[in-house]
Amino acid sequence: MLGKPNRAGIIAALDTPEVARAEGWARTVAPHVGMVKVGLELFCAEGGNAVRRVAAHRPVFLDLKFHDIPNTVAGAVRSVCALRPAMLTLHGGGGSTMIAAARRAAEDALGEARPAILAVTVLTSFSTEGLAETGVNGGPAQQVLRLARLALDAGADGLVCSPHEVSRLRDAFGDGPLLVVPGVRPVGAERGDQARIATPEDTVAAGADWLVIGRPITAAPDPGAAAAAIAASLAGR
Repeated sequence: MLGKPNRAGIIAALDTPEVARAEGWARTVAPHVGMVKVGLELFCAEGGNAVRRVAAHRPVFLDLKFHDIPNTVAGAVRSVCALRPAMLTLHGGGGSTMIAAARRAAEDALGEARPAILAVTVLTSFSTEGLAETGVNGGPAQQVLRLARLALDAGADGLVCSPHEVSRLRDAFGDGPLLVVPGVRPVGAERGDQARIATPEDTVAAGADWLVIGRPITAAPDPGAAAAAIAASLAGR
């Protein structure tokens, strides 16, 4: 299973349905990032082929956010373990039985070489008002802590959260859990559809292990240079 990086690492999000483009990005950014992310857009278009091709350049964070009955999620985890991802996501809202089933399935499939199981807490696109629409009151911070405790108690290795919750999670759970953080935007970058964001430097200072960065890298005229600039801004932190 993947451990913690020596210092905060960058995960380049390869959000495209075109595997050739994703592989080109992976090749270009590989010297400057620790992992690449394959999410729903690319996986639904190209499946395991996409994972295998980009994994030739960097380990893969497979961000499929499984959320179903425990037996179904366990079967899905066993299936994707054949692709040897470094990290794998599921929704913390799926509950403790589902998370425990996912962990057991990964262990059965790969033993100590299994992917790290990460529970997504509250998506970075959600605001307090958006959560309230779904019947969750109290705001993102309260819900993140609630789901984080549930997931870690059920065997998750880490959590996916916005930059706004990183320091709260470190205060609550210490240095043990992996904290993987999307919603990271360099100064001057467009917010896009993210509601809870912060700069790479502030996110690292709060205690993040991995920063998931997509459009600020892949939409840049030179993705490799963009990744290198972000990596340089974090050097020595």
